[in-house]
Amino acid sequence: MPELPEVEVVRRGLDDHVRGRTISSAVVWHPRAARRHAGGPEDLAARMVGATITGTERRGKYLWLILDGEDALLAHLGMSGQMLITSPDVPVAAHERARFTFTDGGHDLRFDDQRTFGHLMYDEGGAVLPSPIAHIARDPFDPLFDQSAVVERIKSKRTSIKRVLLDQRVVSGIGNIYADEALWAAKVHGETAASSLSKPRISALIDAAREVMDAALVQGGTSFDSLYVDVAGSSGYFARSLNAYGRAGRPCRRCETPIVRE
Repeated sequence: MPELPEVEVVRRGLDDHVRGRTISSAVVWHPRAARRHAGGPEDLAARMVGATITGTERRGKYLWLILDGEDALLAHLGMSGQMLITSPDVPVAAHERARFTFTDGGHDLRFDDQRTFGHLMYDEGGAVLPSPIAHIARDPFDPLFDQSAVVERIKSKRTSIKRVLLDQRVVSGIGNIYADEALWAAKVHGETAASSLSKPRISALIDAAREVMDAALVQGGTSFDSLYVDVAGSSGYFARSLNAYGRAGRPCRRCETPIVRE
């Protein structure tokens, strides 16, 4: 599933291509794409027509388009969701779930999703923070991320540190890939009880997560197959730089001992 770097790459691409543009038509082809929207696919499409995209935002693994400075189109990519900028001449694809055209006649915005775990939702008044994700914690790239408070919260947890890193209510954006990478970089075993770690070590672990995700951003994120791509359909290359995730049986780049998956 796309994690913070992959979603941020998509958000940046969307910001470059759709900010300031007004939607002329919208269609949601598959009902699962709008399953979280109370009004269903037709209502979602109708609400989008005439809206101007005034910005893009992200929290953790969620991104949203700001509509007319007030409302939001919230998107979660699930396991295979793709937000693509394509020519209006491109025919409807096999896994296309929604399409938005613009009054300027330029490139369309498409939502493709092979496995249909992703979804779109219109949230009235959700420009600053859509209400469905109000429970999601800030991520390490958020300007208002309070690292000291997060360290305190992690320290209070008796469960394993990896499980805490994956809890989006504690710190968002981190999934299996970057949890493993941060733990490896900080030399912390994932099964270690969070409460047993010192506050400086927890803070160093958060720093490691931020650093590894920042490095992934530079390389366009991590792609293991064709399901995760940016808005132009290109894959990220950070998989080549992974030190722990997906490297079972291969020598550790630190000690050369074969990595064991538990």
